Amino acid sequence: MAEIVSSSSPLAAAAARTLRLVAPLLALAAALAALSLGAYPVPVWEVAKFLLACAGLATMEPERYALLYNLIIEIRLPRVLAAILVGASLSVSGAAYQALFRNPLVSPGLLGVLAGASAGAAIGILLNGNWLLVQAGAFIMGLAAVGIGVGIGHLFGGGSIIMLILGGILSGALFTSLLTIVKYLADPYSQLPAIVYWLMGSLGQANVDDMAWAAIPMLLGILSLCLMGRALDALAMGDDEARALGVPVTALRLATIVTATLISALTVSIAGMIGWIGLIVPHIARLLMGPGNARLLPAAACLGAAFLLFADGIARNLFTSELPIGIVTELLGIPVFLFVLHRVRQGWT
Repeated sequence: MAEIVSSSSPLAAAAARTLRLVAPLLALAAALAALSLGAYPVPVWEVAKFLLACAGLATMEPERYALLYNLIIEIRLPRVLAAILVGASLSVSGAAYQALFRNPLVSPGLLGVLAGASAGAAIGILLNGNWLLVQAGAFIMGLAAVGIGVGIGHLFGGGSIIMLILGGILSGALFTSLLTIVKYLADPYSQLPAIVYWLMGSLGQANVDDMAWAAIPMLLGILSLCLMGRALDALAMGDDEARALGVPVTALRLATIVTATLISALTVSIAGMIGWIGLIVPHIARLLMGPGNARLLPAAACLGAAFLLFADGIARNLFTSELPIGIVTELLGIPVFLFVLHRVRQGWT
């Protein structure tokens, strides 16, 4: 597929344009399906009609409109928006990290942000804090973990890629140990179950207030990483070649790390730990769009949103009680990653 996309023939160009539309359309279809599914299912066509009625482009009976407004706008829409933002943020962060570190096995947790955010949320629960304190703790400690990892990389290796990776490993180990201590100190009957459940990930806590404060920085972060695509392509040729092309390598690396860290920490503060998306979705996008980051990053964002919406649909509807979404993404991620591994193993070796 990558060879087709990179070809210069008219047929290949038409195929590339078609593929660029697949990911956004898939995300849109997944969002409509998510709004229609639940304990009270609504046909997709009626969801579309209701949304048109909200925009003043269609009419609907007042009683039915009021029912659907409560069901779709007040109950389901915040969760769907959270799935879109979290999935897109994790996927685009993973794709950006893979391009920055030139490693296909890199994920958003490389520099310790997920471990730090988990420890921060656990501390918030240990302190019997409200949900706002848990979110704030996750966000702040996630940033602190990456700061420590990057600091170690610059202190001992001048910010080289290998030392940044080692710094992230050390920072992740530090905050994982801190999380273990917090779990040991937590009340085993109330606090410990809350910490464990939170670490498994859930979109059930998402509400309008969360979306109001998190949506803007997450959207800006996703857009910023997508706009860095061409510069990351230049960086893939090596630091010296990128500098020769006028790319500020140090500033680009720092901007990518900061932006990816911010939106990754926000995902953890909203939904807890959700794994695999930042690792496997960029590979799927790469199979579809080719290696160019200018196309890859937007496609990864759309596919990540669709993937998490699909996983959340399974988590909500597979059983009578809701499954933690982190379990679903892990169960889905393993076979998907095996498929991706089968397709790209020759390029890795």
